[in-house]
Amino acid sequence: MLTLHHLELSRSQRVLWLLEEMALPYKIVVYKRDKKTRLAPAELKAIHPLGKSPVVTDGKTTVAESGAILEYLAEKYGANLTGALSGLEPERGTKEHRENRFWMHYAEGSLMNWLVMKLVFVTIPTQPMPFFVRPVARQLCKQVLAKLIDPNVNTAMEFMEAHLAKHKWFSGEHITLADFQMSFAVEAVLSRTQGTKKHPHLVAYRQRLNERPAYQRAIAKGGPVVL
Repeated sequence: MLTLHHLELSRSQRVLWLLEEMALPYKIVVYKRDKKTRLAPAELKAIHPLGKSPVVTDGKTTVAESGAILEYLAEKYGANLTGALSGLEPERGTKEHRENRFWMHYAEGSLMNWLVMKLVFVTIPTQPMPFFVRPVARQLCKQVLAKLIDPNVNTAMEFMEAHLAKHKWFSGEHITLADFQMSFAVEAVLSRTQGTKKHPHLVAYRQRLNERPAYQRAIAKGGPVVL
């Protein structure tokens, strides 16, 4: 049985969405974050040594890392896909294939690094600490956000906005694995920034995701993508 070990409010939502789009039979095991640390529970280490999500078990095969899981599902179960999903993995040598590869790597290799940093530096001043330290922590985090993190996040948003102004999906006119990989990052960047009026194509892209029945089913089963 194909099983998705799904952590709430995590990148695992990408995999859940793909499973729903492909209409594969699967089992979902939902894990809750620790209420204090917001980290994954220790039970996940019994599934994979890193104790992270997503993880997929398929018989005797265990696959971790969202990008690797998406590629595994497409390679093993995607041969007979038709309609909108027929180009899930674009033909090698095409422009769509190059775009797909780029955005698959960009999601985690570039964009999510800045979004995680933003979340961390926004959260630090709210954590318990001696009262005399709090003003220093608040000012330090403010400077890091203003001078390093936010400029890079803004550049990323402008980059995606310009690309989506010319393409319906990240690889072109058809949905590909890149869209599943980028979906969490798009949801996260729009939830953690202001001024979305400056990025109408990025907002419209998110709307296209949210309108897909499979995406809605994934949310119903796995919970919201981000708070």
